[in-house]
Amino acid sequence: MPKISADFTGQTVITTFEMTPGTAEDLMEALQDAYAGFIRHQPGFIAAGLHMNDAHTRIANYSQWRRREDFQAMLRTPEMRERNRKIASLCSRFEPVMYEVTGVM
Repeated sequence: MPKISADFTGQTVITTFEMTPGTAEDLMEALQDAYAGFIRHQPGFIAAGLHMNDAHTRIANYSQWRRREDFQAMLRTPEMRERNRKIASLCSRFEPVMYEVTGVM
């Protein structure tokens, strides 16, 4: 489970996915499968959380990594590249953005 703290020195990645309600559950299943079967076993992975809005048109993914390079290496693997092709087919767009924690209220 992700833990947000001001002293976190790793890499936070927030990815947003946009889709139609008709593909929301399929996309969520694909993301859960990617985490369970592959991503969580990659070097540097710490934790992640998946969130879906009430309208089933957006999914937000919050993930934590030890280093930026760990996240980038995971994305470049052949398995994740194949998984991302499937994920892309289930949504209109997705965008991973790297962040650093600057405050916790």
